[in-house]
Amino acid sequence: MANEATEETAPAEPTFAVLRRFLPYLWPAGEPGLKARVVVSLLLVLASIGVTTLVMPLAYGAAVNRMTAGLEPAAAVAIALVAAYAGARFGGVLADNLRNGIFERVGQDATRRLAETTFRHLHDLSLRFHLERRTGAVTKIVERGTKSIDMMLYFLLFNIAPTLVQLVIVMGLFWVKFGWGLVLATAVMVALYIRYTRMVTDWRTQLRVAMNDLDTKAVARAVDSLLNYETVKYFGAEEREARRYGRAVRKYADAAVKNETSLAWLNVGQSFITNAMMAGAMGFVVWGWSEGRFTTGDLVIVNTLLAQLFRPLDMLGMVYRTIRQGLIDMDAMFTLVDTPAEIVDAPGAPDLRVAAGHIRFEDVHFGYEPGREILKGVDLEVKPGTMTAVVGPSGAGKSTLSRLLFRFYAPTAGRITIDGQDISSVKQASLRAALGIVPQDTVLFNDTIGYNIGYGKDGATDEEVAAAARGAAIDGFIASLPNGYDSMVGERGLKLSGGEKQRVAIARTLLKDPPILILDEATSALDSRTEAAIQETLNHVARRRTTIVIAHRLSTVVEADQIVVLDQGRIAERGTHAQLLRAGGLYAEMWTRQQSEREQEGEGAVEAAE
Repeated sequence: MANEATEETAPAEPTFAVLRRFLPYLWPAGEPGLKARVVVSLLLVLASIGVTTLVMPLAYGAAVNRMTAGLEPAAAVAIALVAAYAGARFGGVLADNLRNGIFERVGQDATRRLAETTFRHLHDLSLRFHLERRTGAVTKIVERGTKSIDMMLYFLLFNIAPTLVQLVIVMGLFWVKFGWGLVLATAVMVALYIRYTRMVTDWRTQLRVAMNDLDTKAVARAVDSLLNYETVKYFGAEEREARRYGRAVRKYADAAVKNETSLAWLNVGQSFITNAMMAGAMGFVVWGWSEGRFTTGDLVIVNTLLAQLFRPLDMLGMVYRTIRQGLIDMDAMFTLVDTPAEIVDAPGAPDLRVAAGHIRFEDVHFGYEPGREILKGVDLEVKPGTMTAVVGPSGAGKSTLSRLLFRFYAPTAGRITIDGQDISSVKQASLRAALGIVPQDTVLFNDTIGYNIGYGKDGATDEEVAAAARGAAIDGFIASLPNGYDSMVGERGLKLSGGEKQRVAIARTLLKDPPILILDEATSALDSRTEAAIQETLNHVARRRTTIVIAHRLSTVVEADQIVVLDQGRIAERGTHAQLLRAGGLYAEMWTRQQSEREQEGEGAVEAAE
């Protein structure tokens, strides 16, 4: 299966290494209850094989032999044998269903554990990984992989293994009753059947790989388009998106047709092999009956034994395809699980202990890609309890500072410290617990407004959520909603305005109550009135905290204790607002330009009003 995680190349052929990695889920360590279920399920498998492969055909054949001329007075024995045959059939069904019910917990638990492991690991991966992958494609890989494990466990335990045991029993009975000729013919038939099934299924696997690749791309295309619903509307691109999605779906449909056609060839070939064997074996017994070697009941025994053997063999193609596909899907998922995390805690790393919140960037270099450095030796000190503003042209590296501080990435050189502790040597969880951020683009969960505010603190009470909403001055808006804190915000918060989303972000940061606060252009996308209201709230939140403000609008940072001007990855200037204006450098130039733009906007608004 091709996928977005490895979209450029098709995945390698699944190997037994994948199977070995999967098998521990069959016998989970530290779970005696689940192990007991596996043992009981296997005992029921053996019971089912016993009654269906031994009791059923022998009772059936004996009943037929009793129905010959001269044995009419012993009809009760034939009736008893028929009853035994029916009882064996029911017993097989009963054992199979009991087995399924008992084993279901094992399969579901294995699926759960694998899904949790993968989901946790995806959150451990770096921001770089998630920016380079399509979310829809990654979730599809996880979905296929976790679903595969339950099917793999089921087929390995309850189809492959029982079929092998059944084959041994059938060939043993054939040896005892009909001689080595029928045993050899059965072995040849089974070998030919397996060979043909594998050959055709390998061909079908290639078709399946292409089909899954196209399916993944179609889903990824749909998810990407729907997530960018507003952008599509802005540019009137509905028809364009529909055409792109339509092309992806048509390609998938063509691949699906080829896949189903190949299935027909597989079924026809399998049926020809099994029916040829049935005709040959029954013809052999009929010939033996004409020679006086076999009875009419023997014909029934051969027919029943082969029918019992063909039943799992008829599923062999589907089982082989499922296991093969399962290995492919699980290999893709294990590739995700094996993707190394770019940022990991050092062995034995201690928790970050924040006493004052003194931040230092010491000769920090960083680039998102090799050969393209964004930060080129940044030295920056943010003193405890002060506000430092970072300004500069777009692309200067302002937001990169916050990403490095959160350890979404690691500097290529230099270090970052908080209260003298290198953040690369402390636990990430403790670092991020000490940091709060109000981002430029607030993305909310598709849940209630109360849930989104409460996300700032695990286990927050309703009273704490309400207090945070008051602190962010959004409580009045929430009170005006019909469902209050239970109002849904829509996917990514699309039901809220920009100002409302920003206040939710402020509220959940207030709820987190971090000693260090980062405001990453938190008002740049808002109108002047909303910006002023939220700026007042932000200034209130920033009091008594170490604060870094990343800003585009210089009017929002004039009260900062320190303003740092970044230009092309280096600090070009630093000082207070007044000092930088007197210096007449880049900051003064930016200030003059923005003031001129605001005056022009004001004049335009007056003219429009007149």
